[in-house]
Amino acid sequence: MKVTKAELGTVAVKPEQYPTTGLPEFGLAGRSNVGKSSFINKMLNRKKLARTSQRPGKTQTLNFYLINEMVYFVDVPGYGFAKVSKTEREAWGKMIETYIQNRDQLKAVLQIIDIRHEPSKDDRAMYEWLKHYEIPVILIATKADKIPKGKWDKHCKVIREVLNKDKEDPLIVFSSETAQGKEEAWNTILAYMKK
Repeated sequence: MKVTKAELGTVAVKPEQYPTTGLPEFGLAGRSNVGKSSFINKMLNRKKLARTSQRPGKTQTLNFYLINEMVYFVDVPGYGFAKVSKTEREAWGKMIETYIQNRDQLKAVLQIIDIRHEPSKDDRAMYEWLKHYEIPVILIATKADKIPKGKWDKHCKVIREVLNKDKEDPLIVFSSETAQGKEEAWNTILAYMKK
């Protein structure tokens, strides 16, 4: 898809703040620092629309990015090692659960996983949680440029096995450095928009 317009449309922490446009939405979930912001920026052809941070846990709200006035990417707070209080983490958890479980416009969650490492306990928990609530999942194995192309299959096999991946769920090898997987990701998203 050719992105001609992209902007941070809405920032929300509770349902009454969500956009009311009725447009399809795709949630982005991943461990803190896994490269969600870099993924968003590469997909939208923007250098700094989603701010990347050296400090994990920077996203503390649901950020709705409006793309071509036709679809939203919704960046949710990263899970895992963000240095925040237990109370804050619980509040985020509740905010993410409320959004993912109750949002009719949500077409799928793009779960971003670092291709270099075996999925973490948090990655597994998130995937199992999404499957439990029957939320469609598109797995994005990012940072592909950091390992030789010849090893991609081996690493993807580990991801499939560790997550006990459902055959229906796409697994896309992606790199925000080289744009590897960008077209495949857009084609998958467009297909899910029609479901």
